[in-house]
Amino acid sequence: MAELTLEGVSVSYGDAVALSDVHLDVADGEFFTLVGPSGCGKTTTLRSIAGFETPDTGELRFGGREMTGVPPEERDVGVVFQNYALFPHMSVAENIGYGLRFHPVDDPEARVAELLSLVDLDGFGDRDPTELSGGQQQRVSLARALAPEPDVLLLDEPMSALDARLREELRREVRRIQTDLGITTVYVTHDQEEALAVSDRVAVMHDGRVEQVGTPREVYHEPASRFVASFVGENNLFDGERVDGGVRVDGTTFTVDGLDAAGRDTGGHATLCVRPEHLRRDAAENRFALTVEQSEFLGEATRVHCDWDGRTVVWRTDRRVPERGAAVTLGFAPEHGRLL
Repeated sequence: MAELTLEGVSVSYGDAVALSDVHLDVADGEFFTLVGPSGCGKTTTLRSIAGFETPDTGELRFGGREMTGVPPEERDVGVVFQNYALFPHMSVAENIGYGLRFHPVDDPEARVAELLSLVDLDGFGDRDPTELSGGQQQRVSLARALAPEPDVLLLDEPMSALDARLREELRREVRRIQTDLGITTVYVTHDQEEALAVSDRVAVMHDGRVEQVGTPREVYHEPASRFVASFVGENNLFDGERVDGGVRVDGTTFTVDGLDAAGRDTGGHATLCVRPEHLRRDAAENRFALTVEQSEFLGEATRVHCDWDGRTVVWRTDRRVPERGAAVTLGFAPEHGRLL
């Protein structure tokens, strides 16, 4: 296994900048996820790690070894693509064993059998890939990438073609396998829920740059920028003026606890972030009056869209929701607000 380091990596295609001064450190055995919207640079970052792209500037190291300019076949990485990329003329076992042609082992049949068991496909070795479901095909693709025992595993949107239930099941399996093997893994997805669910740490990317790196909890509860706050999960963002201990939005002052509100100059612009699930009808502080506009029943909760003096406020609750047009007063605890 290996630590993975990117220092000042930039990639351009003509005048189009795909990556700009990217710095990342992935620990040995870590499950590290790159998340962001389409075109943000996450796949270009993955391709640079794999050796499919050559950075214009910067350095890339595996375990301290400089890899810039080293061809893909010499990087000891396994890659799982979005489209499975299985060979239709080969059996499942032959697909898994394909990579062993370039990384021979003493007993390739035993290695293939071991991997079939690892991805829960015992007895499927003689099957044609076209006879498998999408989830099973992606398991074969994962087993093939793991066959030569790579130092680094790279996964590029591997769940995007699957339905929601299967995607959730397979991501748990991928995480289990990664944990069992202890392999350094870089995972690319645009799905924030997926990124938060499977990762040790997450890098949120936007316009070719890294906006924030942190644990899922840090990225969700302590966003470092307005983009992170708006992209990762739902958030209510209110622009206002910084005051002592909080922020004033028009004529309403909200109190905010924590370091994010301390030590800042008053009078400057500030953005208040409040998650929908932190708004409550029984809150004693930071109360404001809204009008219910629309509600969406989600099963475990209801998402309610409200109007607050022309602003849309999203409230998430597991309680009974007032009718459309009804007045409702919500509030939030000071520790549940964050200032940017």
